[in-house]
Amino acid sequence: MGALDYLSNFCTVTSTRTKRKPMQTVEIKVKMDCDGCERRVKNSVSSMKGVKTVEVNRKQSKVVVSGYVDPNKVLKRVKSTGKRAEFWPYIPQHIVYYPYASGVYDKRAPPGHVRNAVQAFPASNAPEDNIVSIFSDDNVNACSVM
Repeated sequence: MGALDYLSNFCTVTSTRTKRKPMQTVEIKVKMDCDGCERRVKNSVSSMKGVKTVEVNRKQSKVVVSGYVDPNKVLKRVKSTGKRAEFWPYIPQHIVYYPYASGVYDKRAPPGHVRNAVQAFPASNAPEDNIVSIFSDDNVNACSVM
C-alpha cells in the first residue's frame, strides 16, 4: 500500500481558497473643485475590484466607498488621481464628550462635525469623580475639599 499512497499524493486536487475581505465603508476627504475632478475620482475608485458603491459629495469634499476593499488601497487609488486625500477625520459632534478640547474644533469641518481626537474622549481607565462623596450629610456646612 505504500506505493498507492505515494501515487495518490500526485493525483489529489487541493483547492486553495482566498479569504474574502470583510464588507466595509471607507470615507475619504478629497478636495474637488469641478465636475471633472469629481468624475476622475469616482471612475478611479469604482473600477477597483470589490467596490459595490461610490458616493461623491463635492460640497463636503467627501468620498464614501462601500464594498469588499482594503481602505489603504482605496486611499492610494484616490491619491493616484493627483488629488490630496486623507481618511475622513471628522465625527459627529454629539458623540464627543469634549468637543472644544484643543485640536478637536476645526473651522473647515462640515456643520455638526468635529475632528476625531483622542483627548476628546474620557480616559477609559480614569476613575470617575464622584462629586456627591465630597459633601457630608452629617454636617451640611462642611465639605472635604476645605
